[in-house]
Amino acid sequence: MKKFPKILASSVMALSLLAGCGSEGGNAATAVELNEGDTVKVGLNYELSGATATYGLAMEKGSQLAIKQYNEREDRKYTIEVISQDCKSDSVEAQSIASRLMTEEGVAFQIGPATSPDSLATYPISTDAQVPVLSPAVTQNGGMLDANGEAYPYAWRVCFEDNAQASAMAVFAYENLGKRKAVVYSDSGNDYAKGLAESFIEKFESLGGEIVTTENYIQGDTDFNAVISSLTEEDFDVLYVPGYYGEAGLIIKQARAAGLDQPILGPDGMDSPKLAELAGASALNDVYFTTAYTTVDASDELLSFIEAYKAEYNEEPDMFSVLAYDATNLGLQALEEAGATGEKLNEAIKNIQFEGLTGSFAFDEEHSPTKPVLVVELQDGVQVNPIKIDLDAE
Repeated sequence: MKKFPKILASSVMALSLLAGCGSEGGNAATAVELNEGDTVKVGLNYELSGATATYGLAMEKGSQLAIKQYNEREDRKYTIEVISQDCKSDSVEAQSIASRLMTEEGVAFQIGPATSPDSLATYPISTDAQVPVLSPAVTQNGGMLDANGEAYPYAWRVCFEDNAQASAMAVFAYENLGKRKAVVYSDSGNDYAKGLAESFIEKFESLGGEIVTTENYIQGDTDFNAVISSLTEEDFDVLYVPGYYGEAGLIIKQARAAGLDQPILGPDGMDSPKLAELAGASALNDVYFTTAYTTVDASDELLSFIEAYKAEYNEEPDMFSVLAYDATNLGLQALEEAGATGEKLNEAIKNIQFEGLTGSFAFDEEHSPTKPVLVVELQDGVQVNPIKIDLDAE
């Protein structure tokens, strides 16, 4: 992984300079040249409570660790001051916090929120304030595009979009597992799951696969036995469950209890320690999900990060903490390369070549990273056999 002593330093400076301009309206939109020795503010806008707090808490830890590691460097040029806020898993609150961070606190850039709806609410504000937003896990299809179909100029994500991960899973099901008949059991109540379902179906059918049936649930449901019972009468060889770990864990548990032994597939929303708590480790066999990160066959850089994370928080990192760690380091690198905030910083992000724990990448025209998708298998709840699916090679 690339080291960012100077990068991180500059970021600190930029942020402090912004803060030094005062809190009058428009200060965050004023590009500031960076000078050595300044204190710079970085804003964290994560879901620290509410329905998606599992993601936000992990991300906040990843960002905090990246900044702490910089501040502890003897050769650092600046000091980074973190302004961390809880958007409470609420889009309106996320928008309010973004406005406060960018126009009152004078941050150089914002990291977060975790989920697509909460993050998308902050993008128009970033455009007006000319303050970049780095989104660790906004996977929503077209999420970086405004109403005119153009990328929000100051919004960037370090994760693949849902179209990419769902298409990669369809390729994996058809080509790697050799499956031909799929059932899609989706959360009909959010755009994340709906986008995943649509992309999986489109890709699977384009490869020659058949969608036997589609079923729906609503986030918060706990009893899936009626649908699962109906599926025992269907002729299919793979089940795709786009949605979050809360419902997916229970669906897997109840499906296995009902005798459904087909492979079960899911998106990155399954990547949580809570999945095993809900499903039970014994049910998590022949289960696969897409992700940007795995500890299987970890590089030296990743092992170093894991050791530091465990020492800091006494727990294992997950995909979301790693994505946030990458997003934070990317922002700090861009600050170093730009030597300024505002438009210059944004241009540095646009042209960056980044080497992170989740891959090496640049950004495409829609402000998404150019990197492959990982598919990992679960055996008794433990990740094994990661496979990279490169859609560009398809």
